[in-house]
Amino acid sequence: MLSYTEIKPGKIIIIDDTPFSVLWTSGVVKKQRQKPHNTAKLKNLITGNVIEKTFTQSDKIPEADLDTEEIRYLYTNPRTGESIFCDPENPADRFVVNHSVLENKLPYMLENAVFTALVFNGEILDIKLNDKINLKVIEAPPNIKGNTSAGGSKVVVTETGLKVNVPLFIKEGDVIRVNTSTGEYSERV
Repeated sequence: MLSYTEIKPGKIIIIDDTPFSVLWTSGVVKKQRQKPHNTAKLKNLITGNVIEKTFTQSDKIPEADLDTEEIRYLYTNPRTGESIFCDPENPADRFVVNHSVLENKLPYMLENAVFTALVFNGEILDIKLNDKINLKVIEAPPNIKGNTSAGGSKVVVTETGLKVNVPLFIKEGDVIRVNTSTGEYSERV
């Protein structure tokens, strides 16, 4: 159990049997005639909704007990939009992961890659990506001569369909490193 002073960004807590991730807190605030309190913005890890809640001295908040599990991404069905995963040791053990979990992660996921999933009560809540990944460029416009004193850039399409702003020297077939938190080009591999 956590006290109201231990509620900090990054913690995962349970409210009404639902896991919430702490996004922001005001810290412990004490005004003249009020009891000390800590206001936090919390993200529901199942629905994705963000709420604001105030915790006081008398509150005891349970911390979530999350497990981690290795899973392999197989493919996304273009007709249904379902993303199929499996156990890395047993490819026949296939399952679908909720689309809200994969919201902005699919463009960074290569087929047959293994990822770490956060699991709560048998349900996958989040998938952790590497900070940077290597992607092959499958579509790149030709270089344009002109004023490149400011660096110059163009938009290319990678093997996962991700569009990335890159320098002019990148061409089709190159492998580039992309930052998964910003979606920006890092370097040519």
